[in-house]
Amino acid sequence: MYFAKPRQVTFTIVIATALFVSCLAFTLLGTNIRQAHASGGGFNNPGNVLISDQFNNRVIEVDRNKNIVWSFGTGDPNDCSPGPGHIIAPNDAERLADGFTLIPGTGTSNCPDNRVIVVDQSGNIIWQYGVAGKTGRGFNRLNVPVFAIQLPNHDFLIVDQGNNRVIEVNKEKEIVWSYGPKTGPGALNSPNSAELLPNGHILIADENNNRVIEIDRDGHIVWQYSQGLNVVAFASRLPDGDTLIVDSGNNRIIKVTQDKQVEFQYFTNKGKNSNPNPNPTGAVQLYDGDICIADQFNDRAIIIDPNKRIEFQYGMTNIVGNGPDQLNAPYSAVVIGDYNGQTPPPDHF
Repeated sequence: MYFAKPRQVTFTIVIATALFVSCLAFTLLGTNIRQAHASGGGFNNPGNVLISDQFNNRVIEVDRNKNIVWSFGTGDPNDCSPGPGHIIAPNDAERLADGFTLIPGTGTSNCPDNRVIVVDQSGNIIWQYGVAGKTGRGFNRLNVPVFAIQLPNHDFLIVDQGNNRVIEVNKEKEIVWSYGPKTGPGALNSPNSAELLPNGHILIADENNNRVIEIDRDGHIVWQYSQGLNVVAFASRLPDGDTLIVDSGNNRIIKVTQDKQVEFQYFTNKGKNSNPNPNPTGAVQLYDGDICIADQFNDRAIIIDPNKRIEFQYGMTNIVGNGPDQLNAPYSAVVIGDYNGQTPPPDHF
């Protein structure tokens, strides 16, 4: 059953203010990120790339010299042991403050994980929602979680794909807000991402409904884009009001304006050695205008400049592996310290 717990106006103001302050802080940080690119660096260095290497059952952090400086999970594509030290088929990863990493254990049909975890640099789980390998929708249960972020109020927003819902969970594991499952025009069909916007609304990539929707806290759709989309893997709202969309089934990344005009598109299947259908699954526009893309079945994470030239690539195009400079269907890729267009985490856990 769909339920939504309306927020008070004061809550929305607090969230919006926190998002503005966080975005300002990260914008100032972003001016130094490009300078850090050339030198590379160790764990949690701004400019490193955090990759959810889905079918290698791991999350890795690489520097711009392609060194793995941190990893969580076994890196074994045959791993089917959800629990401490393991993560099964992660779709997403986010670096929080203090070097913590938020990871949803998406799992597969044959090997469910169904957890959202926060791990420290040493790989210790310091918070968890969901029970390893158990599927459900009641207290502390998930069904194919694909995406998670930490909100400015320290709650977690989780996209619970198999349950066709987006939920907000506090540290005590109470669901304090939910959108879906429901019927009618607002019903979700395998949602794949959700971002909190500065106005307090939620932007959702509604994957199998082939649309991006913006909803308010009462569950009303206030903006929607669906024209020509085919399997929407991710969406983010940029500071200028444009929306960046991963149109996975069409093998492209697009930017659309508020009045729904496409002003940019990039196809990931046009380059040398490309898989004809790589189905990209993640893309974020960085502070400097570059775009970081998880090009899933091209088995690579790339960063392109505004002229669509590849500036950085980790993973050999359309070659599966788990050795140096190899990936296995990476699902997300983000740059450490750069939260442009995304919901920045609070300054401490």
